Amino acid sequence: MRVLRRLRTTPLLAVALVAALATGPVAAPASAPRVPDPYYPADGNIGYDVLRYDIHDRYRFADRHIRGVTTIRLVPSADLTTFDLDLLLDVDSVRVAGVEADYEKPDIHELRITPAEPLTAGEPVAVQVRYHGFPDSIEWQGESNWLASDREVVTMNEPHMAAWWFPSNDHPSDKARFDIRITTGKGRDVVSNGVLKGRAVHGRTATTHWRMADPMATYLAFFAAGDFAIERGTAHGMRYYNAVSKRLGPAAEEHALAMLRRSARITSWLQDELGDYPFATTGGLVTSLSPGFALENQSRPTYSGFVSIDLLVHELAHQWFGDSVAVARWKDIWLNEGFATYMEKRHAEAVGRATTSEWLDAKYAGTKNRDRFWKLNIADPCADLAPCPWWNLFATEVYERGAMTLAALRNRVGTADFRRVLRRWVAVHEGGNATTEEFRQLAERVSGERLGTFFHAWLRADEAPPDRPRFGL
Repeated sequence: MRVLRRLRTTPLLAVALVAALATGPVAAPASAPRVPDPYYPADGNIGYDVLRYDIHDRYRFADRHIRGVTTIRLVPSADLTTFDLDLLLDVDSVRVAGVEADYEKPDIHELRITPAEPLTAGEPVAVQVRYHGFPDSIEWQGESNWLASDREVVTMNEPHMAAWWFPSNDHPSDKARFDIRITTGKGRDVVSNGVLKGRAVHGRTATTHWRMADPMATYLAFFAAGDFAIERGTAHGMRYYNAVSKRLGPAAEEHALAMLRRSARITSWLQDELGDYPFATTGGLVTSLSPGFALENQSRPTYSGFVSIDLLVHELAHQWFGDSVAVARWKDIWLNEGFATYMEKRHAEAVGRATTSEWLDAKYAGTKNRDRFWKLNIADPCADLAPCPWWNLFATEVYERGAMTLAALRNRVGTADFRRVLRRWVAVHEGGNATTEEFRQLAERVSGERLGTFFHAWLRADEAPPDRPRFGL
């Protein structure tokens, strides 16, 4: 995410309830969700791993009503007599393995399901949930994340968005594959993640089907519906799909399309830097709505307002850092934002602007006496805060000091080893999740150096590192 301002998110409220465990403590396998997460205790649920979401939602622009049915294919990691999903909408029915199941909502966020027969560890099962509601009217933990007008809707936000439009295990450590089908008026375009599989017209409505065949975190799933200028094709050896809201007006629409046309070229450059692009298609969407930020929705980032080259680089770099390699816990958010910001500086260097070392030196000189800039532990920006306020999670320091850490690491281990570190990082953790400690360990293995003191100084210490950033301490 590239935060510009947050217009629709109000200050966070009291700590939400911890998601209920199924049948007591569960010894989950390594691939199971890493929850509860101290930053957002209500997010996600243990006891199972989701393999796929099949979402069928019908959206009505007139009153911003949504009605849907989602089938979730999951694998229990233990025998379960009950389990939870995350959903803010009203529930109409639940079926497990085709059989009607009991359910309750102990609070607005949790859907607790009791199947007719206990689930057996290791045996995949389909869970079907029917639901409806007015997501525009829903506030949870101080967040009102539905972004819509009478002509356009875009489901984009971080760290929470999924619960406003489909039931899920809503934590980035439980990634899954997605089929997303959205039905709305046949005059509207619908854009989502991955590859467009088809569009079927039914009288006055149409259903558009998108498929994300690679594992994806729930907050990165999105759909947009409205009136869009669309361009699609192949460039630089990869498929792209670009969409720009016609509500922007002709001049802004053409500018946005011209900028999105650069996505394939920038993705190709990033591929040269980092290794193979992890998804089947690239591109982007520019909305006329005002979320106040851009977001790296998997395979198709969403933008609002003015789109710059640096912003394109940032969101497209997230396809490797944040999407393909997702955080295991939200405290590791610098692995997303610091890395994407660093790639902005690396791209600037590649096109003849300041080098990363020059940028690092200038940034260090401008901040070394700013105590506030160095007080935040960017490897744990919400320590002792739950729920985590967005202004901590997406603090400027997380972005800029995260990028400074990588620029300093490049100076410390050398350009060749640093390049190997980044490429190996995205290759080893492709499609999965990772932590700050795993990054340190990888950097040490590749470089042959001990880097504990280095990472402590740049990420965790509450003062500026010694005045030797060019040499990485």
